[in-house]
Amino acid sequence: MADDLPEQFDLVVIGTGFTESCIAAAASRIGKSVLHIDSNEYYGDVWSSFSLDTYCARLDREVEPHSTLRNASYSWHIAETATETESMETQGDQRWTRDSIMAKSRRFSLDLCPRILYAAGELVQLLIKSNICRYAEFRAVDHVCMRHNEEIVSVPCSRSDVFNTKSLTIVEKRLLMKFLTACNDYGEDKCNEDSLEFRGRTFLEYLQAQRVTEKISSCVMQAIAMCGPNTSFEEGMQRTQRFLGSLGRYGNTPFLFPMYGCGELPQCFCRLCAVYGGIYCLKRAVDDIGLDGETNELVLSSAGKTLRAKNVVSAPGYTPVSKGVEMRPHISRGLFVASSPLGNEELNKGGGGVNLLRLLDADGQREAILIQLAHYSGACPEGLYVFHLTTPAVSEDPASDLSAFTSQLFDRSDVQLIFSSYFTIASQSSKSAAGEHIHYTEPPTFELDYDAAISNARQVFNKLYADAEFLPRAPDPEEIVIDGEDPSALNENSLPEDLRAQLHDMQQATQEMDIQE
Repeated sequence: MADDLPEQFDLVVIGTGFTESCIAAAASRIGKSVLHIDSNEYYGDVWSSFSLDTYCARLDREVEPHSTLRNASYSWHIAETATETESMETQGDQRWTRDSIMAKSRRFSLDLCPRILYAAGELVQLLIKSNICRYAEFRAVDHVCMRHNEEIVSVPCSRSDVFNTKSLTIVEKRLLMKFLTACNDYGEDKCNEDSLEFRGRTFLEYLQAQRVTEKISSCVMQAIAMCGPNTSFEEGMQRTQRFLGSLGRYGNTPFLFPMYGCGELPQCFCRLCAVYGGIYCLKRAVDDIGLDGETNELVLSSAGKTLRAKNVVSAPGYTPVSKGVEMRPHISRGLFVASSPLGNEELNKGGGGVNLLRLLDADGQREAILIQLAHYSGACPEGLYVFHLTTPAVSEDPASDLSAFTSQLFDRSDVQLIFSSYFTIASQSSKSAAGEHIHYTEPPTFELDYDAAISNARQVFNKLYADAEFLPRAPDPEEIVIDGEDPSALNENSLPEDLRAQLHDMQQATQEMDIQE
């Protein structure tokens, strides 16, 4: 590989996480020569998905000083073989042992950094705009849930859900619809009395002034606006409108989940980068990096080969100059496998799908996001369920950080846990010193969607190529003109702008040849 690899690139991207893959795809799309490398043997870094055996092996791996995944542990809650029947978990006629589950290891797709997408959010719009959506499949989230009176209940999202739900009274249904309509109309009339009165106050105060019931207030705060008691009125309205703006696009809820796990998304961008000439090398690290003062180019040493690049983009902790920076806990993660789901039968009809639940601690100051996945999501075998639990880290002990939420989920429920695991996603305590041509991406943040990651990718790309469009639309295969084909057969209006210009040039050249003949 070292002998075949070119030595000169416009951009070298180190790390194949989501943000780095976005930047690599965007640069390759506008014609830049891109080398995308990763010291891991898999794509995605901490944005990746694993089979169960690979996931356990990843948690067992010795932690390096610059590693973003640390404090990992896991345990089994069932017998190893079928002979120890007294400690086996049972679901219907299915008896699970460690051996029987590991035999289905490849049926699992376990995310290190799971996310839910707003149907009208930044990532969905970017996937459609760039035409990268053709590389991915999604499933609409089945239920958005909340905890009420120690139970997990579904929050009605669409108009039909509101009027069909049995969990709200007729009066509550009318109050909820009236409130959501007022939120949806917010901003259209700048002189609205409610807007003027509550500016500078909290969203909770506005909610209380609407005289809604406690159940509706919990429904809005926990599952729709997903905000806290100190969230400002303006931010609460913005969050509610974001929820409402994504309704009715792909299902009854405003959310989507990637089939086969979120690790598919970085690979979608990697595919686009490769289609436009990007070169990929896994299991390859950068040993040294420096600046050539004469050419103003970066010189990289990797696997005994010297590479030159005009710019370098790197994930945290990947370059030699960033490996000495101390890492601190950033996100605490819990991943659980069970033989039964959370919630009642109504929440898990037909074996369940994808359910979303936001949890608060006793003081209402800390929050966690739970994503429950059934086999229809492509994340686990039939008869098993995967629970992803995520919260901002407050210590080096992820199990302790999540204990306030795991107790709510499992202490008083009939969930039959089979496997539990914890780990921390770390970030650098201080930013690495970046030179003029080295740009570092940010680690994953605690957020529901990918907004911060996309914003970071745009920011880095704009520093590199200020005048270029970030991920313009890629053509479909039938829109590509091969030498010898008649370009006039294409529908010009359906082409991206850059290809439309190329089509005009080809047509003009054809006309000039006809005149000469």
